Amino acid sequence: MTNDTTYRQAIEELETILRALETDTVDVDDLTSRVQRSAELIRLCKQKLRNAESAIERVFENLEAEDEEDSDPEEPASPTIPAPAPVRPRPNNHQPGQLPF
Repeated sequence: MTNDTTYRQAIEELETILRALETDTVDVDDLTSRVQRSAELIRLCKQKLRNAESAIERVFENLEAEDEEDSDPEEPASPTIPAPAPVRPRPNNHQPGQLPF
């Protein structure tokens, strides 16, 4: 088994071996070698899955680290502009015919 074998190739070969075992087309003398090859392919697939999982975890860890750097508390925060105070209506104390000021 070479490291050049892709995950897809390993799965396809495993499926081929399984179909052969299911249809009884494997000679008894060939059975042992097919089972051994299946074990190698399964190990390869597990290794590739573990490697992919580790790589994905590193990507997410790097993203989280970047997010933490972006929100560094030592950096000055951008100033926030306070919301304007609500405008209250003036009491209506004027007489009819008078201007309200």
